[in-house]
Amino acid sequence: MSVLLLGGCTSSGSPTPPPAASSAATPAASTGCHSPVATGRLPDWADAGFSGDTRMAHVLGDRGEIVAILFGHPLTVSRSGGPTNKILWVGRPASASPDPAASTTLVITATRDGSGARVTREVAGGPGPSIVDLPAAGCWHLRLAWSGRVDTMDLAYAAA
Repeated sequence: MSVLLLGGCTSSGSPTPPPAASSAATPAASTGCHSPVATGRLPDWADAGFSGDTRMAHVLGDRGEIVAILFGHPLTVSRSGGPTNKILWVGRPASASPDPAASTTLVITATRDGSGARVTREVAGGPGPSIVDLPAAGCWHLRLAWSGRVDTMDLAYAAA
């Protein structure tokens, strides 16, 4: 069973103006999350399967190696109805051949800000579609590892 973990950080303040050549993004300083949720165009390398000028909520990894496309934005703990915490993980195409001995499974190690609580989720086969439910509301710092590659990002989960 593939399980994926991602959430977007949100802010109760006004959105930050969009970067000069990128999509609009809202930082989540009030939650301790540092990875902004962008609502503009996906990176060119991550838009396969989407048509036209598709605008989706997404979070880019700190190293730019992976993007979390948030179909269930905002991510919510103990969602009882409505959309799920669906996240599509898309890894940037590798510039070199991956290590054949490295596992392709996407391993997500999530640590909740301020508590030290840690959970691990796995997405078999590497980046792809998933449902990622986390046990508590707050900012989660994610370490994402797959095919010998590593990136990090923050995702916020809201209370139900």
